[in-house]
Amino acid sequence: MRQLEQAFASLEKTKHAGFIPFIVAGDPDLETTVELLRALSEAGATAIELGVPFSDPAADGPVIQRAGQRALSRGVTLSDIFAMLAESRSQSSAPLVLFGYYNPVLQFGLRKFADAARRCGVAGVLVTDLPAEAAEPLRALLHERDIDLIFLVAPTTSDARLRQIAGIASGFIYAVARTGVTGTHRELQDESETLVRRIRRVTDLPIAVGFGITDRARARAVVRYADAAVVGSRLVAEIETATAEPKWRRGAVVQRITECAGEFTNLKK
Repeated sequence: MRQLEQAFASLEKTKHAGFIPFIVAGDPDLETTVELLRALSEAGATAIELGVPFSDPAADGPVIQRAGQRALSRGVTLSDIFAMLAESRSQSSAPLVLFGYYNPVLQFGLRKFADAARRCGVAGVLVTDLPAEAAEPLRALLHERDIDLIFLVAPTTSDARLRQIAGIASGFIYAVARTGVTGTHRELQDESETLVRRIRRVTDLPIAVGFGITDRARARAVVRYADAAVVGSRLVAEIETATAEPKWRRGAVVQRITECAGEFTNLKK
């Protein structure tokens, strides 16, 4: 059983909903990223999405864009992220999903990327701008290494495209709660609940809902019909605030994120 499958199976047994936090690798630095991965795992994360910083993040809102730019300004690369994970992966037990854009993966080399991900114990990969029609080369390489390829679907995704994605996706489906970019507030139910219902018609994979989940109330609303809530911009904003002062302390950042994560854990289905 793959890591993500096992994680969601455990949720099913306990009747709990999943919590999937997102942070950007290298924000504020790679050493702090290691501590945050450990803390989020210990806080009860079902899985953790680790963003790979990219210069043109079209799907990200301003909070995550700024985090990516901070990491890039420090010279953080995909090679650096793999090196960090190779040294520290044992400190985090939650399955890790690399979340990013296709250009860095392509430049790194597909086979080299898949091999590095396997060595680091990566559970899944989500490439936001990789269409299903072009995904087979990467999907096949990851599949050979027991790594899931996860796809985003949106309210605008057609039924035919949903079926196509369901045929090649694994791990879970990431349902975008609404059209637009990450990190902005909007009532979720009208679009995300309908979308989740449509997804369930074509796949038995778990479904995580993200984009715009910034507090416990919104997470609770989502997990009435989805299997997990993804929380990204709220956590990244907390990191940004905690590191705004020149003399910020790593322990204080980790504590702040741990407390924030506590708002989203132990949600019952």
